[in-house]
Amino acid sequence: MKLLVVIVSYRVTDLTIDCLRSLAGKIQRIPGAKVALCENGTGGDAADRLRQAIKENGWGSWVDLTVIYPNRGFTGGNNTVIRPALESPDPPEYVLLLNADTLVKECALESLVAFIDSHPKVGVAGSMLISPDGVVEGTPFRFSGIATEFDRGLRLGMVSKLLSPWSSVLPKPGGPFRAGWVSGASLILRRTMLEQIGLLDEGLYTYFDDLDICLRGRRAGWETWYVPESQVIHLGGASTGLTGQRRMSRVPPYWYQARLRYFLKNYGPIYTALVDIAFISGYAIWRLRRRIQRKPDTDPPHVLVDSIRHSVFCAGLKVRVVENPVFREIAVQS
Repeated sequence: MKLLVVIVSYRVTDLTIDCLRSLAGKIQRIPGAKVALCENGTGGDAADRLRQAIKENGWGSWVDLTVIYPNRGFTGGNNTVIRPALESPDPPEYVLLLNADTLVKECALESLVAFIDSHPKVGVAGSMLISPDGVVEGTPFRFSGIATEFDRGLRLGMVSKLLSPWSSVLPKPGGPFRAGWVSGASLILRRTMLEQIGLLDEGLYTYFDDLDICLRGRRAGWETWYVPESQVIHLGGASTGLTGQRRMSRVPPYWYQARLRYFLKNYGPIYTALVDIAFISGYAIWRLRRRIQRKPDTDPPHVLVDSIRHSVFCAGLKVRVVENPVFREIAVQS
C-alpha cells in the first residue's frame, strides 16, 4: 500500500462525512491509497451514520471503518488503526494523519506524497492549514522552550521582538521549508521512521502528540518539513471545543497533563521546571498588566491557577500518563 489516510472521529460525525466527501475523487489519484476511519467512542448513532454515508456515497472501496469504545483520545484512536496496518502483509509506505474537521483541497495528497517520495531523509511532512475564511494558520513551528514559554505568557510586543529568533511560530515560507514540528491536523509519516521510533505516544491522550513525534523523529535522524503546496482547510477544535469561541471555556486538565508529560519525558525535570517558571511568571505579569491597562479579558478562565496546579511544583516530577476524562465520566454514570 502506498498511502493510508487515518481519520479519527469523535463527536464530529457531520464534519467527518464532509471530510470524506472532500477526499472523494482525490484519494483515487494515488494508486494503492486507502482511508482508515476510526469512530472513537462517540456512541449513539454515530457509527451507523458513518456506515450509511459510506454505503450511500459508494466510498466502501477506499474507506474502512473501525468502531471502538470508549474514546481513546487522538493518539489511541490513530494507533488503533495504524498498528494493524503496519503489521499487515501490505503495510503502507506512508501514513497520513488527517483531522476529521478538515477539508482536503486539490492536490493536497499528491503534493505531500510527491515531496516525501523525493526526499528520503524526511520522516514527517505537514500541510499548509487554512481557516475557513482563508487565513493561513500558525504552522510551521520551532520547538517550544524556556524563551517561547515566557513569551507565550508575557505577551509584550518589545519582548516578543527581542525573543523572535526563538519564537515558536516560524515565518510563512513560499515553498517547502524545514521546521521543528508541524501540526498533526494533516501530517504524513514515513513507515520506516515509525518502525524505528514507534507510534504516537498514547500516554499523551490528545495534545502535544505532533510535537512529540516530530522531536522523536529528529532525534533519530529524520527531518520534518512544511509543504505549502499541500493545502487543507482546518475548522479547528471541533472535538474539544478549545478554539473557535470568542472566549474559550476552561482548558481541560488533559491539556496541561499532556504538556507536562511532553516536557518531562523529552527534556527532563530541571528543564521542565524552568519552562514552568518561565510561563507562570510571564503570564502572571500579563494578568497584572491587563488589569492595570483595563484590557479585555479573552483568556480561558483560571489559566494561571491551572498552570501552577499542573506544573512540576505541584504535580511532581514523575512522567505520568494523561488521565482519560472518559473513564471518569463512565465512573460517574455507573
